[in-house]
Amino acid sequence: MSRYLAARAVQTVVTLALMSLVVFLLIGLMPGDPIDLMISGDPTMKSEDAARLRAAYGLDRPLLERYLAWAGEAVQGNFGYSRSFGQPVLAVLWPRLLNTLLLAGTAFVLAIAIALPLGIWAGAHPRSRADYLINLFCFAGISVPPFWLALLLITLFAVSLGWLPAGGMADVRPGTSWRAALADQLRHLVLPVLTLTLVQLSSYTRFMRGAMIEVLRQDYIRTARAKGASESVVRWRHAFRNAFTPVLTILALSFGGLFSGALITETMFAWPGMGKAIYQAILENDYNLALVGLLIATAATIAGNLLADLAYAWVDPRVSIAGAA
Repeated sequence: MSRYLAARAVQTVVTLALMSLVVFLLIGLMPGDPIDLMISGDPTMKSEDAARLRAAYGLDRPLLERYLAWAGEAVQGNFGYSRSFGQPVLAVLWPRLLNTLLLAGTAFVLAIAIALPLGIWAGAHPRSRADYLINLFCFAGISVPPFWLALLLITLFAVSLGWLPAGGMADVRPGTSWRAALADQLRHLVLPVLTLTLVQLSSYTRFMRGAMIEVLRQDYIRTARAKGASESVVRWRHAFRNAFTPVLTILALSFGGLFSGALITETMFAWPGMGKAIYQAILENDYNLALVGLLIATAATIAGNLLADLAYAWVDPRVSIAGAA
């Protein structure tokens, strides 16, 4: 086990290093730089001033040299400053990461809690009326674009009914009780969480249903029924654990996506999360902010795959990672 974890740690370090190099080069090759943005904002800036600024920021050096300088600082824990916010990158990303985890994490948990029972029920009763209704709901959820679903929910619950705010986060003022602050935060969370939950719920349900149908056709399921096992025992003890194994891969990849944020949903509801921050950083040529944000998303995806491998060994006793390298 320790050998396996050590090997995965080495792979993680190598992957992050390569990812940082590729992202740095891609961002550096984009047309324009932060100084060009300053010039567009101040047409009176002289070329000599622009040259001095490029030299001060190191933008006049080759890309590879600039990357090595950044990597040397990053190894020491210094990831640089965000040009857009004028603050250290981690100070900018940390609150946005928490906002994204609050939003996307809540939707992720709700989607799993609803999708797994729905998928199991539909897989255990194929071609029934309930199965047809679940399939219709899933196809509708997969087909509807997230931005259109967000617009529908905003129009219905915020504009027409006026029950919920259309976007933003709770504005907690000094002297506000924690109950009022919590209630206001929950009101702002309802619509974006509902949007993300519906988007994820459909695909998770379909995957769980397909895996359940395949497992219920296996010989050992017929053997368990022939031995007199109840349908609930067959479904949960014998079928679910085997059907859940391939679904873990999908959930692990989705787990990594939590840290990169849901760009469309965060934009539609003006939610200050990771996805919106990374997108704005790329548009504004904020190299450090975009690079570190994408590295966090990469590290989260790798961590999700590792958790999926560990979960395989827990769900299926036939899988062993003790001697894996």
